[in-house]
Amino acid sequence: MINCDNSYKRIFKRFDEGGDGKLSPSELCRFLETIGEVQLPMEEARELMESMDPNGDGLLGLDEFVGWMEREVKLEDEERKIKELREAFRMYAMEGSECITPKSLKRMLSTFGESTSLEDCCVMIGEFDVNEDGIPSFDEFKLMML
Repeated sequence: MINCDNSYKRIFKRFDEGGDGKLSPSELCRFLETIGEVQLPMEEARELMESMDPNGDGLLGLDEFVGWMEREVKLEDEERKIKELREAFRMYAMEGSECITPKSLKRMLSTFGESTSLEDCCVMIGEFDVNEDGIPSFDEFKLMML
């Protein structure tokens, strides 16, 4: 398994052109351009730097950089999980619907080779139907899956 902390340190050192242990806004710009994120105007880079710079020195130290990278990776993972859950939810929901019905659950389970009665599907739905309206929404599905 890759140690992310060490990877972030190597990346930081690569872009710390001055070797002073801090990234300037211009070094941050070069980093973001290199990873293909964006080409930021210097003013936007300074604003981004301010949002990541708790000590307010206008520079990004290694600990601040690592913390920012870890937050970004976590955010990307969460966004990816939500996207995957939405795709799974759409498979179970009736076409054009924003909820899972016993009928749509039965249909989806049958595509997996499972023969389930509508009554059994109602019971399954009841297990994660938080507001007990009989029709789980995406938010209820997400709670069940996470």
